[in-house]
Amino acid sequence: MVVWRFEAIGTRWEIDSSAELSADARAAVTATIDRFDREWSRFRADSLVTRLSVDGGSLTAADAGAMLDAYRELSEATAGAVNPLVGESLNALGYNADYTLVPREPRAAPGDWMQRLDWSTDRATLSAPALIDVGALGKGRLVDRVMEVLEPVSGDLVVDGGGDLRVRGAAVRVGLEHPYDATKAIGVVTLRDAALCASAVNRRAWGDGLHHVLDARTGVPVRTWAATWAIAPDAMSADAVATALFFDGGPELAASWGVEWVRMATDGRVERSPGCPAELFIATDRTRPAPPK
Repeated sequence: MVVWRFEAIGTRWEIDSSAELSADARAAVTATIDRFDREWSRFRADSLVTRLSVDGGSLTAADAGAMLDAYRELSEATAGAVNPLVGESLNALGYNADYTLVPREPRAAPGDWMQRLDWSTDRATLSAPALIDVGALGKGRLVDRVMEVLEPVSGDLVVDGGGDLRVRGAAVRVGLEHPYDATKAIGVVTLRDAALCASAVNRRAWGDGLHHVLDARTGVPVRTWAATWAIAPDAMSADAVATALFFDGGPELAASWGVEWVRMATDGRVERSPGCPAELFIATDRTRPAPPK
């Protein structure tokens, strides 16, 4: 495999391909990532979501409908714990555009976000200024977009956007990093024509127990679960479920979407879905049954 590594949207990317990507293919990848960043990054002063946080109104973006439809299901499954208007909640804890990492009082996200935010396939409209944050599934969506751009490229392909992976073709063996010791893995999973996304409280953590996985209902970081991993045909679904698994309702959403998963609690307990293909090196506390039909 030929490896192309680069930095984008504040993380390290790696694309592995059977043959070296052409200049045109690389340019298309770069343009796709830059477009998504200019539309959805709350860390950019010139992005569309930053403008909406000041002026309100509408943005036009091809990914609006797919992402916000998924957010609706996430929000309903988790009783409002996941919410795309959580941007100001993250800012309140110091995880803002300037990375001040200086927390203020926690701030809950608007619970009526579906009344404040309207959307169609390629458009999102806010009734009043608010800060959209698509961190619960946005990177997975972008990995899928990059894979789409590279569809004409023949052979095996792996797109890794900062740990959110999508594999086309040949089997790839991936370790599930222990959230409290990056030198260890709690297991491995082999991916073929599938995606794996993970989330953990040790990533983007600062201060006294602060991290980026918030309960939108309170604006406070979650405490029960330390890390999650989700396996799906596409990266956006895997990324979304990896977020939902920090909350009650996450396993049920995963089952309805056909997503397999593993999660580790802050006390070291591990759960997995009944059909999860991961090989775990640590005993599971229990296997979560699928909900009754």
